[in-house]
Amino acid sequence: MKRNFLLISLFTLLLQAGFCQDTENNQSTFSPAKGFKTENIFVGGGLNLAFASGTFGVGINPEIGYTIAPWLDAGIATNFNYNTISADYNYGYSQRSFNYGAGVYARIYPIENLFLQVQPEHNWSNNTLKDPYTDIKQKINFQSNSLLAGIGYANRFIGRSSFYTVVMIDLLSDQNSPYRDGYNRIMPVIRGGFNIYLHPRKNR
Repeated sequence: MKRNFLLISLFTLLLQAGFCQDTENNQSTFSPAKGFKTENIFVGGGLNLAFASGTFGVGINPEIGYTIAPWLDAGIATNFNYNTISADYNYGYSQRSFNYGAGVYARIYPIENLFLQVQPEHNWSNNTLKDPYTDIKQKINFQSNSLLAGIGYANRFIGRSSFYTVVMIDLLSDQNSPYRDGYNRIMPVIRGGFNIYLHPRKNR
């Protein structure tokens, strides 16, 4: 699993490099004008992977956000995830789950391109459990809360576009969280995606 994690991280970093542009011609700009500015609104989202022993998950994460300051973005995020857990890691039952949820997030940039993300969520989960010996299936639905937190890298141009990669974990211990495996162990979440401003600013 460590090898898979390193390979995925390397791939996303290489993908970012392909979208990088000359920083001398693409300096981030931000006007600290008073009041709400539509040019600071961005939309986007990305894909995510989550995995642990016997567990795999994939999902999409549409989001909308607002650049509050050069060092701070905040917004609303949704998620749609599909997860599987093998019987050997889930008390003898294989499990397939479709999860969806929503929450708010904040990205804090202590230095350029590097950010810290915090994202509380509420999730709904539809699950199918199967006994591999009898083929008997059981459906269970439940809700859960999660608090994702982690560190990421962004090729960020305020008022234009950005590409980001972030690695997060769920800091809560809710056993029904889509970011926990059958034994309530943490599943690292890797996300990568784009953000595009609704009213792009012209190059300066």
